[in-house]
Amino acid sequence: MRRPLAKYIPEFDQVFDAEDMQILSAAFDKAWEAAQAGGVIYAKDKVDLVRAILAKHIIAAAKDGERDHSRLRDGALRALAKSNLRSTLR
Repeated sequence: MRRPLAKYIPEFDQVFDAEDMQILSAAFDKAWEAAQAGGVIYAKDKVDLVRAILAKHIIAAAKDGERDHSRLRDGALRALAKSNLRSTLR
């Protein structure tokens, strides 16, 4: 199974169990889909950084015990919105 979040935390498979990894991965995928659908265009050289912001927020929240898919996704999107990487479509 593909583990996109493992890129951002090497010990991902040791920190979280299989059920947690499914929840976190789904939240990450939905956050990324929302970021892409939100009308913001990210430069190609910033895409990995955007994904890292989403992933790191989800991982940090999960380490603090959060497991609600929607709260993980929404928190990651708020973290992205607070970053200075956004440039709106013109």
